[in-house]
Amino acid sequence: LDLKEVWSYRDLLSLFIKRDIVTQYKQTILGPFWNIIQPAITVFMYMVIFGGIAGIPTEGLPQPLFYLSGVCLWQFFSDCLYKTSNTFCTNVGLYSKVYFPRIISPLSTVLSTFFRFCIQFFLFVAVYLCYLFFGTHLYPNWYIFLSPLLVLMLAGISLGIGIIVSSLTIKYRDMQFLFTFIVQLWMYATPIVYPLAEVHGQFLGININTLICLNPITPIIKTFRYGFFDVGDFMGWGWLIYSFLFSAIILFIGIIVFNRREKNFMDNV
Repeated sequence: LDLKEVWSYRDLLSLFIKRDIVTQYKQTILGPFWNIIQPAITVFMYMVIFGGIAGIPTEGLPQPLFYLSGVCLWQFFSDCLYKTSNTFCTNVGLYSKVYFPRIISPLSTVLSTFFRFCIQFFLFVAVYLCYLFFGTHLYPNWYIFLSPLLVLMLAGISLGIGIIVSSLTIKYRDMQFLFTFIVQLWMYATPIVYPLAEVHGQFLGININTLICLNPITPIIKTFRYGFFDVGDFMGWGWLIYSFLFSAIILFIGIIVFNRREKNFMDNV
């Protein structure tokens, strides 16, 4: 990755970010408020289905806070995955007309999606402060300061996997459909709507709890909740380092695959 070249095209990167944000809300009535409405409705449905019908506990936390903390992070992660995985196909017209570092496209996608995450995180903080104001006992600890690193790790994993899938979908378009299905299942392998402590049983002789811990998103979600709520057990620095290394390695592999594929991209399209 030629960072110097990417830096020289920083103005183009900022234009791409602005384009992604503006086109997303153009000709909409509520505009960015959809980023508040969508997680609010999602949390309400989780409260009805998983909290009400299924009766899944939320570690003694108010259900809106428990679900919202997971929804904010997961939607940022999944949005980055979906959008970066379609980078080549989405920008084929632009790539065929002008040269610029192709990695700028998925980078701008992640950064514009971060704008949406900031709005949803503001909603989470607002709900969090409301519960504090009305006397709910919440005990944030110093792990809360790891939140920027946790978001960065999510961005790295989604960008790495997304550009790998994008490189594959150039030649095999049905990979996009398979990937969409995998991401949907991935959410249920992540403790978004259930506490990790409630997971029991075995699959093929392997503890299901261990399998979920091997999901690199799990330590990120658990650490985020532990920092804000101080409930449950901190998974430990070992698991967090595992997620960090996974993020770095998958991003490194993704950049290599992406750079090699872009050389014959137009031939395959």
